[in-house]
Amino acid sequence: MTAIENRSADPAAAQVDASAPVSVRPGRWSLPAIWLLIAALFSFWLWHSGLLTDIASYREDIGYLAVQHLILVGTAGLLAAVSGVCIGALVSRPVFRPMAEAILQVFNLGKTIPTLAVLALSMTWLGIGYRPAIFGLWAVTLLPIVRNTYAGLRSVPEHLIDAARGMGMTPAQVFWRVELPNALFIIFGGIRTALAICVGTAPLAFLIGAGGLGELIFTGIALDELPMMLAGAIPTALIAVLTDFCVGRLQYVLVPRGINPLR
Repeated sequence: MTAIENRSADPAAAQVDASAPVSVRPGRWSLPAIWLLIAALFSFWLWHSGLLTDIASYREDIGYLAVQHLILVGTAGLLAAVSGVCIGALVSRPVFRPMAEAILQVFNLGKTIPTLAVLALSMTWLGIGYRPAIFGLWAVTLLPIVRNTYAGLRSVPEHLIDAARGMGMTPAQVFWRVELPNALFIIFGGIRTALAICVGTAPLAFLIGAGGLGELIFTGIALDELPMMLAGAIPTALIAVLTDFCVGRLQYVLVPRGINPLR
């Protein structure tokens, strides 16, 4: 009897083979499908209720304030990424490891203090406008990057480091060629979390004169104007989604194959 006849003669095996791909696809595509369905229903509600036309009347304000919002997020996020990775890498060095947790607790202050209080404190030192807003957003964004950088570098298997040292690599070569590439996926996870926090916090910068989409959100709340509030909230949510998507693609491309679990 051939292999084909054996397979057809065993109904249970044929049933398993036929159902195997079906059991994988729903788990893979169900979440995007749900989000697309929610977006479609929300868009239909906006159109059917007439709010879409009212929101579109603010399109010039949305474009102008979205640029300000992106400048705030981009500047604060870039500063936080650079400084956070440098600080996390420094804390992970052997000389600082005994006091690493104490150092990391200092950065927890940016999360325990309310964001509005951080912005208010920065305003008392730097005045109003972009500078205190960028400083405040940098402060509340820094912790996930520092902690993920430290955790990623500390999670590199010790035998890899020992093997690199045995090959004659210097400490700098071990860091750049072994430790950093192996920790890159976790570091990117911290950057994605930090940028999501930064985008969601940036509307508060309007309260200290830095502009951004928070102007539409808070003015709409004060005037009890739902279309104006949505004109600021919806672009903010879209910026957060697009930012996370772009950083996720960078994470997929830049993290080496074999280390990146997504590839």
